Amino acid sequence: MTKVLIVEDSAVSREVLTRILSSDPEIEVIGTANNGEEALRFLERSTPDVVTMDIIMPRMDGYETTRRIMESRPLPVVVVSASVSREEVRKSWKAVDAGAVAVLEKPGFGDIGVKGGSAEKLIETVKIMSQVKVVGRRARPKDVAGLPAAPPPTFETVHPSAGKIQVVAVGASTGGPPAIREILARLPSNFGAPILIVQHITPGFTQGFVDWLNGVSPMTVQTARDGERALPGNVYVAPDRCQMGIDRGHVLRVQRDDRRGAIAPSVASLFKSIVEAFGDRSLGVLLTGMGRDGARELKLMRDRGAPTIAQDKESCVIYGMPGEAMKLDAVKYSLHIERIGEMLCSLVMGKRD
Repeated sequence: MTKVLIVEDSAVSREVLTRILSSDPEIEVIGTANNGEEALRFLERSTPDVVTMDIIMPRMDGYETTRRIMESRPLPVVVVSASVSREEVRKSWKAVDAGAVAVLEKPGFGDIGVKGGSAEKLIETVKIMSQVKVVGRRARPKDVAGLPAAPPPTFETVHPSAGKIQVVAVGASTGGPPAIREILARLPSNFGAPILIVQHITPGFTQGFVDWLNGVSPMTVQTARDGERALPGNVYVAPDRCQMGIDRGHVLRVQRDDRRGAIAPSVASLFKSIVEAFGDRSLGVLLTGMGRDGARELKLMRDRGAPTIAQDKESCVIYGMPGEAMKLDAVKYSLHIERIGEMLCSLVMGKRD
């Protein structure tokens, strides 16, 4: 059984979340809390496998509660938040910075029993995250927000691909946001190629994700727009429910995809687009995530001579997508997340003084 604590100040939402989670025979809701202070008191006497966390609450909000949990008794925290308020979205990503493992849209009564909807996603995420080994965070001053940008790396060798790579594509799913943030924090503002990112994310939270990345990246991070030219030193994130690609002229192609059952945005669609446009002058990176999106297309990239990177098992939250790519022999470099940024710089820019 997966034991869950629900932290939510709305009685209606607590009832909805309790009904949704309790509908699964493998999940047990062992408690609820009206705010962060109640949650911390509950954790002094009981230890759930997962905590679902509201963000906007009286007395102690979800960010502060998550921060204290990760500093004192690390547990998987899943943020369950409304996406209609920009401030709530911002604080949701701040909670991820504090150690939360996922951000989901808050379901309502109308979502109960809807196949593929937010209720089903909540159940799936809670069960997966109960198996995740989280790492505690050191206490730090409250006025220190985000991670400091790392100094530009230095390199001892020049890779044959240096100066040849025209575009970098990154795909991620579960656990991806912190991994992407770690990579971008280690890249210089003059990085030599545009970076295109597909992150499986709950609709409504993408702009908050972009803003969150901009808080740490020396590069400019933005939501991709159809017809825009992709420039070096810039990062482009695929919008909600859209497929993103690029043509030989470095022009972004962004199209709405409302097909039933389609993954949108799709890592596979992005990887296929860049290898068709740039062949061995492209570079693919596959990060933590459930499933196999992008694994075959990463193999296609490697077969065309493009450098390919996958996050290693040790540093992945979920080794699904990188693991599938490894099985297909699609990966040239399997690296810890802390080494991927340096490798990107080496492959794209080569030796630095």
